[in-house]
Amino acid sequence: MFSALTNLLFIAPTLYMLQVYERVVPTGSLATLAGLSAVLLFALASLALLDRLRARLLQRAGLALDEAVARAVLETSLTHPVEAEARQAMRNLDNARNALAGAPMVALFDAPWMPIYIVVCTALHPLIGVLALVAAAVLAAIALLNERTAAPAIARARAAAAQSALSHEALIGSSEAIRALGMGERLVEQARTERLHVLDGQFRCGLRGLDHSSATKFARMAFQSLALGLGALLAIDKAISPGAIFAASFLIARALSPVEQLVSHWKPLAEGWQAWSEVHRLLDARARARPKTGLPRPQGHLALQGAIVMPPGATQAALKSLSLSLSAGRITAVIGPSGSGKSTLLRVLTGALPLERGVARLDGADLADWDSDDLARHIGYVPQSPSLLAGTVAQNIARFTQPPQGPGGKSDHDAMIVAAARACGAHEMILALDNGYEHRLGSGGSGLSAGQAQKVALARALFGDPALLLLDEPNAHLDSEGDARLGETLARLREAGRTIVIVSHKTTIFPLVDRLVALREGQLVASGPRDEVLAHLRRDAPPTSGVETA
Repeated sequence: MFSALTNLLFIAPTLYMLQVYERVVPTGSLATLAGLSAVLLFALASLALLDRLRARLLQRAGLALDEAVARAVLETSLTHPVEAEARQAMRNLDNARNALAGAPMVALFDAPWMPIYIVVCTALHPLIGVLALVAAAVLAAIALLNERTAAPAIARARAAAAQSALSHEALIGSSEAIRALGMGERLVEQARTERLHVLDGQFRCGLRGLDHSSATKFARMAFQSLALGLGALLAIDKAISPGAIFAASFLIARALSPVEQLVSHWKPLAEGWQAWSEVHRLLDARARARPKTGLPRPQGHLALQGAIVMPPGATQAALKSLSLSLSAGRITAVIGPSGSGKSTLLRVLTGALPLERGVARLDGADLADWDSDDLARHIGYVPQSPSLLAGTVAQNIARFTQPPQGPGGKSDHDAMIVAAARACGAHEMILALDNGYEHRLGSGGSGLSAGQAQKVALARALFGDPALLLLDEPNAHLDSEGDARLGETLARLREAGRTIVIVSHKTTIFPLVDRLVALREGQLVASGPRDEVLAHLRRDAPPTSGVETA
């Protein structure tokens, strides 16, 4: 609506020009000139106000878009199986929002009103209307050619830029190890080469866009000048007034302006459209997810049936038709050489890693039938890397949950945090930190030693007294005292009926273990009571198997 009114008001200077030539100049009437000038100034003021309002509406539309879908995009990116696409999700939303609120969208809304100017040109004289129609067809053909040739190149350039950004993030995240190992110069050169590849693609896109932009500008200026010549011919034949000569040139220039702007801004518009298509595809997959019925607190019986996990981009499965059953209220240790699929198995049991085939069950219910947030409340998980986040130690332990509203809500919440820390022996260590539980961690949970971070991660896993504990190398960075305290914690949790699955290369936990599961190359080697599996491995496994036993 605002674009329609704006484009109608753009005709005001043309009408003013015609009236000045036809009414003021022949009569010399200053009153007529003053009246026409006042009307023109009012029209131009209205045009400026409407144009400003339209720009504000687009800016607000961008904010509304972000408010409507940002939360869903963030939630979906957390569960997306492809890390690169998950990292790119919010950048795609930002690109789509910027395209929506920018100059390309203004040109897009102006383009449909081109027929208005062609009609006005025809009203001046049919031949001027024909010239305007031909000019519009030529520029539309250039725009179509630009879209067909530029779109694939823009898509490739966007993909390369996204990959380069991910590589740079990984480089910065590992900067300490890179400096310590003297890899800086080589990796910087590698990153520079990758960046040059990205810039080359963007440069080629820019050149192609410049070619079409230059062609569009030439066509617009040529047709605008031809309109002057045609108007002069018609004026000589007395078919139009002298004022219509300049009016025709102005109207054709205005009719072609949106197309010229579209071609000039096609790259950000195309990138924004592609970004929104990717966001839409992400949200569409989320919308297809069925609502889940709430299930009761599990006892902790776990089962896998023909589980196959194929990591994104991999050619071999990380788990190969794995089937096993783990009883509730027991401690099960998963052992095997590096790369055998131990961590993958734990991630499957958390419900965070989807199966390519097969099914994973908790108390008989398919993990896919659980609401992910409900399931997470019943699971305590310690990944290989503590994966702490920026915030206070207390917030990390509480999994960033907020205290319940009402009397005693905060005190009960704080008591749960302290109880979780005490349960794994982290309470005293946390009190020794600056500000204790309010000690603030930096990006990526920085600010703690590896052992301290692992204790906080253990406390986070125990928060809320979960029924199922999945621990991946929870003692990798613990000293002997911390290791002993972990053993006491595991024994106490088993007595309380909690189900525990632990991956560890340290044999100090074996006396506590009820059951062993041995993996090799994603396949089950042995499963059963601890002593039976250890005897089987000692008897049948070759010395270089890499399976660590007591």
